[in-house]
Amino acid sequence: MFEFGIVQVLVSLLGVVIGIIFGALPGMTATMAVAIFLPLTYAYDLGTSMYLLLGLYVGGISGGLVPAILINIPGTPSSVTTGFDGHPMAKRGEGVRALRIGITASLMGGIISLIVLALFTPILADLAIKFSAVEKFLIILFSLTIIAALSKGKMTLGIFAGFLGVFISLMGIFPDNQTIRMVPTMFRTGLRDGFQLLPVLIGLFAFSQLFEESELGMKQAIMGENVLRGEQTKKFHIRDFKGQLVNVFRSSSIGTFMGILPGIGGSAASLLAYSQAKTWSKEPEKLGTGAVEGLVASESSNNGLTGGALVPLLSLGIPGDSTTAVLVGAFMLQGVQVGPLFITQNPVLWNTILFALFLANILMFLVMFYPIKYLANIIKIPKARLYPAIILLCVVGAFSTRSGNLVDVITLLIFGIVGYIFAKLGVPVTTFLIGFILGRDLEKYFIDSLKGSGGSLSVFFSRPIGNWIWVLILASLAYAFYDNRRYSKQQKMLAEKTKEAIEA
Repeated sequence: MFEFGIVQVLVSLLGVVIGIIFGALPGMTATMAVAIFLPLTYAYDLGTSMYLLLGLYVGGISGGLVPAILINIPGTPSSVTTGFDGHPMAKRGEGVRALRIGITASLMGGIISLIVLALFTPILADLAIKFSAVEKFLIILFSLTIIAALSKGKMTLGIFAGFLGVFISLMGIFPDNQTIRMVPTMFRTGLRDGFQLLPVLIGLFAFSQLFEESELGMKQAIMGENVLRGEQTKKFHIRDFKGQLVNVFRSSSIGTFMGILPGIGGSAASLLAYSQAKTWSKEPEKLGTGAVEGLVASESSNNGLTGGALVPLLSLGIPGDSTTAVLVGAFMLQGVQVGPLFITQNPVLWNTILFALFLANILMFLVMFYPIKYLANIIKIPKARLYPAIILLCVVGAFSTRSGNLVDVITLLIFGIVGYIFAKLGVPVTTFLIGFILGRDLEKYFIDSLKGSGGSLSVFFSRPIGNWIWVLILASLAYAFYDNRRYSKQQKMLAEKTKEAIEA
């Protein structure tokens, strides 16, 4: 059984529509949408909240294809390859066709990822139940190192951000002896339990974006030729997907399984899916010039990410991407623990999440497919008209976290500035956030492991499963070192070629 009724349908529809708007405006992401609307979940039970938040998630990811195709600017990072073929199609009078192909591919990717979520999460959770504190500590450590490993050219920054997040999360009361640590005396009352997750999330992903837009002067950056004006030379037909089923399945699977690996993100998934589509294509030279298979690969992979990113969250308690890291806040606000026991302890909520994700994908398709010619006007909305309302939502959301504690508004501002500085320095915000969310658990499992072994560190190297996880940790760091050296060499060669070209 699962929660379902007219209220849930309307809430999901609201989430999808708002998510599409956020996804279609470059610079405003699904993560930002979920973070801003997270405080609204106070008004609902967790099941109904999932309809809203997953609607925002799916709508936000899907909405990114609109500006990518129409003006060749990805609305979200996961739409980075959508414009490679979508925009050339639009320029030759196939804009509506390209949009509808992308929307249909997004639906297929979302459904395939949902099937993987339903089948794979219980298996992984059953395995994780057998884990002791040692394995849980090492799994969290592995999730932090693999994120760093996949931060191209930023391994050191990735590791730094992850462990800085862990360090900040440890501020406040120490559970074992009730002492307050790392908190200035004047803030000991407000920060007794450390920084609250909700204002941290909103600060990092919403408020920081406002600072970046302010730097640009709040100008309407969404310019470009309206390629939907004039006659459309070729219309969408289901035959456009003839011969694309293997491509859809392959690209959706890549997106889903890239989503399972914590912190990789949609841009990496869509780039890999696109490169594989080119590798297996019978006419690879056509990709990048307006080929259907390139567009299908990009959109099915980035929506495939949605279900995949939920797998580690619901089975291990480890967020798969920045948006699912924000979703942790919804569970924590309602007192629900995500992890190996989540499905057995919350069977109705588990079924509700599956159905909410299915409904969000169906509603996304219906909302975007038929009125797409009118929906495309979203990209004309000036951000200066939206952002005052967003600022209000951010401040009210932070202020309501603990029924009107001003410290939470200050936290919002602090982490908004932190997120802005991180963006300027190239520090991965997602890595920091995952470290912040998992920091307390990392400490807890470390201490529990030492208590069980009488204080001996050898316990971390004496369990078979633990040793295999150590192999994965070392392998991810070795790969990171190799990949970063290769990336640095490529950048150096590119800089030299650019210099030679300028001098010539």
